[in-house]
Amino acid sequence: MKTSDIRIAAVKDVKRIVIKIGSRVVASSRLGLNSRRLKRIVRDMVELKQRGYELILVSSGAIVAGMRELGLNDRPRGISLKQAAASIGQSKLIQLYERLFSEFNIKVAQILLTRDDIADRKRFLNSRNTLFTLLSYGVIPVINENDTVAIDEIKFGDNDLLSGLVTNLVDADMLVILSDIDGLFTEDPVVNPGAKLIPLVEEIDKGIESIAGDSVTLEGTGGMASKVKTAKKAAEYGIPTIIINGTMPGLLGKAMEGYETGTIFLPKKTGLTSRKYWIAYGLPTEGSLILDNGARDALLLRGKSLLPSGITGVKGDFEAGDAVTCEDVSGKAFAKGLVNYNSVDIEKIKGKRTTEIEGILGIKDFDEVIHRDNMVIF
Repeated sequence: MKTSDIRIAAVKDVKRIVIKIGSRVVASSRLGLNSRRLKRIVRDMVELKQRGYELILVSSGAIVAGMRELGLNDRPRGISLKQAAASIGQSKLIQLYERLFSEFNIKVAQILLTRDDIADRKRFLNSRNTLFTLLSYGVIPVINENDTVAIDEIKFGDNDLLSGLVTNLVDADMLVILSDIDGLFTEDPVVNPGAKLIPLVEEIDKGIESIAGDSVTLEGTGGMASKVKTAKKAAEYGIPTIIINGTMPGLLGKAMEGYETGTIFLPKKTGLTSRKYWIAYGLPTEGSLILDNGARDALLLRGKSLLPSGITGVKGDFEAGDAVTCEDVSGKAFAKGLVNYNSVDIEKIKGKRTTEIEGILGIKDFDEVIHRDNMVIF
């Protein structure tokens, strides 16, 4: 099948799109928010909405916009200064989106998230219900990280990661990342002008990951490596990702018509369920369990739950319900799941039969340390 036919097939049934706009598309440290460029992007989004698509916008740019207001020439390093810049810049950002979309009689809603809002299942579901309600009223949610309160422990790191998690939060059909570059190239096009654009990635393997390089600039924290990682996670959820140049007008609509613009990353044929995707990527890892070869094979090859008899070691301090990884004897993590017992109790029952749990702990709530339904195999 030709690349053009593959792209057309990938976008054919898409209805709900998460669109992520990078800081370097939205703003610059010298000029602040780029209202002219954002007006073009808003116009492209409105055209998609008029064609029946549901849109969720993940927009960077708050800190950069705030930098200009505070007279800062360098991206702030201290957490309090970042939060101050974000608090000023975020209001500027949402006001601009409100003004631009109102010209087309479209309402927007500001949603600010931290990692805890995704990691806590109740807050995750509350956020999900709020977003679904907004979409049902034709409102475009504008999502950003809540930089004014986020500290390193609860930060997403960059909005590429946030946009990938939002696709799961809203059950999106596609992720579109608007960058300041045309897509994924064979090499860095700034270093090598002869580098060629890769229009189609069917599987994100180590070769593709090695092509993408990290980038931290004055305007943004994410680079192509971050975008490729996000596309890989979206692929595991079963949705495609397109990276296109957000500085060029009209490409958003062309991408959704199947034109060969940017780079499209195809999804896996069998994606994770919403809950398992949340376990895999929405939850922080609190520790790990080391398994013997028999337990590893039972999980990988036979689809079994994890019993205490196959556990040889415990790393970390965690509680029941936390997410931990499962490692083989070489230390390679191959699964992640929610534990039914805390780390202290697992240390006591590791290597034991399920019939011995009650005698050791005085109570037995579960036979399994991790039930298969609460486990994701990488």
